[in-house]
Amino acid sequence: MKIVTVIGARPQFIKSAAVSKAIIDYNKEKEEDVIEEIIVHTGQHYDANMSDVFFEQMHIPKPKYQLDINGLSHGAMTGQMLEAVEKVLLEEKPDWVLVHGDTNSTLAGALAAKKLHIKVAHVEAGLRSFNDKMPEETNRILTDRMSSILFVPTDSAIENLKNEGYDAIGSSIIKNGDVMYDASLEFTPFAQKPSQDIPKNFILCTVHRAENTDDEKRLRGIFDALNEIAEDTAIVLPLHPRTKSYIEKYSIKLSKNIHAINPVGYLEMLYLLDNCNMVITDSGGLQKEAFFFNNLCLTLRDDTEWVELVHHGFNTLVGADRKTIVSAFKNAQSENKDFSMNLYGEGDASNIIVNALVNYMQ
Repeated sequence: MKIVTVIGARPQFIKSAAVSKAIIDYNKEKEEDVIEEIIVHTGQHYDANMSDVFFEQMHIPKPKYQLDINGLSHGAMTGQMLEAVEKVLLEEKPDWVLVHGDTNSTLAGALAAKKLHIKVAHVEAGLRSFNDKMPEETNRILTDRMSSILFVPTDSAIENLKNEGYDAIGSSIIKNGDVMYDASLEFTPFAQKPSQDIPKNFILCTVHRAENTDDEKRLRGIFDALNEIAEDTAIVLPLHPRTKSYIEKYSIKLSKNIHAINPVGYLEMLYLLDNCNMVITDSGGLQKEAFFFNNLCLTLRDDTEWVELVHHGFNTLVGADRKTIVSAFKNAQSENKDFSMNLYGEGDASNIIVNALVNYMQ
C-alpha cells in the first residue's frame, strides 16, 4: 500500500512524525514493507527554523518532493499547490493521500487527490470554530467533505460531523484521539533547553495568526496586555517572523521582562511547555499542548476549534483586548485544575490511523 502524505506547516510536521513512526513500527512488526509512505512538503513554512529543524529533530523521513510554494496569497498558494501535488500523484499513483489539519496544504492535497479519484484520509477531521472568516475553517470543512476516512480527535468533532449529515454521506468516521499527544509522549524525554537564556519562572507566549498580526489595534492590545503581565511574571516569546515584522512596522515596544527569542524547534518547545507556568497563544496546536503539560492557557482569539478545553476550564478565550487578557491572567493565578481528564486519547492515535488505512484496503 502506498500513501502520499502532504504537509507544509509546523503542526503538520509534528503530526506527520507520529504517524510516520507508526508506519515504520507497523512494517517492522510485519517484517516487510507493507506500507510505503511518500512525503510531499509544499513549502508553506519555508524558514529553516520553522521547517527544517523539525525534520532533523523528530527524524521525520525526508520529503521525496519539495514544492517550495510560499509567500503568496491564499488563492495563489492553494492553486499552485494543487497543480504541483497533482503532478506528484500522477507520478506516484498512491492508494491514499493523507492530510493533516486545516492549512492550504491540507486543502490542496485533498482536492488534488479527489479530482484523480484517489482516496483521502483526513487527520483532525470534524473540528469547527464556527468562524467562517478563518481560512482554516474553510479548509477543514472542504477537506472533510472530500475524505473517505475522517480521523476525529474528540467527541465534539464527531458531533459536528453528525450535525452536518456525515452519517448519510458514507465516509468512515473513526475517533482515534490526538496524534500530537502521541508526539508529546514520544519526544518529551528528548526535550532540549533553547540556546537562549530562559528565566526560571515564566509564561510561554506565541503570537502568529494574521488576524492578530495584521491588525494594528489587535496587536497593540495583545502587547499592551503582555507588557502589563510581564511586570509580575517573565514571558518567553518565540517570535514568528511575521509577528516580528509587524511589531517593527507598528513601533510596538516590548517590556524588558518579555524575552523575545528566535523560533524554536519541537524539542525546544517541549522544554518550554514542560517548564512554563502558563501558556498565552493564538495557536491551535499549542492550546492542546498546554493541556498535555498541565498548563492553563489563555487563547488570543475570539473562538477555538478545541472547545472541550474551554468547556472544562483549561482554556480561556481572551481575544485581543488588554483588560480582558490581564483580568483572565489574574483569575488564572488562583485556579487549581485537575488535568487527569482524558480528552485526547491514550497516546495510540497514530497506530489507530495506520491500522484503519490497512484494514480499509482489505
